[in-house]
Amino acid sequence: MGEKNNVLENSIKHKGFFNFSEVYNFCYNWFKDKRYNLSEDEYTEKLQSNGKEIVIKWTAKKKVSDYFKEIINLKWHVLGMVDAEVEIEGKKQKTNKGEIKIKVSADLEKDYEDNWTKTPFYKFLRGTYEKYVIKKTIDLYEGRLEDNAKEFYEDLKAFLNLEGKT
Repeated sequence: MGEKNNVLENSIKHKGFFNFSEVYNFCYNWFKDKRYNLSEDEYTEKLQSNGKEIVIKWTAKKKVSDYFKEIINLKWHVLGMVDAEVEIEGKKQKTNKGEIKIKVSADLEKDYEDNWTKTPFYKFLRGTYEKYVIKKTIDLYEGRLEDNAKEFYEDLKAFLNLEGKT
């Protein structure tokens, strides 16, 4: 595993009405559309007296070169989720009510295949290479990843605000 540079940490919190399956599908499709490989590392669901508690951990990875990989981690925590009905334009629709918090963390992983850590001399060369040869490339990739993670964050925030106004 290569060295990771964290470029963004942010979280979204929404309390009220939302359609869980639509939020889930929105996030899934957003990463698939951006060509990330998405893995669901954890999904736990517990029934509580005040509703469901759901914990989900996703890892979205995208190889951007032979040396760099973008990683965006999502940690979902849904509390007190219950089924609800709302009336929209005279029609009743099923939805959910509760609290949802999604933490977004973005990392740029360098030397993800560990080609430059096999010997102390290679580690020295990697440090020199990153510090003097590809410094601007690292800054460029970190900027792109930060923009992608912010775009996801803003898109999800807008989606939840639209969903929550039912």
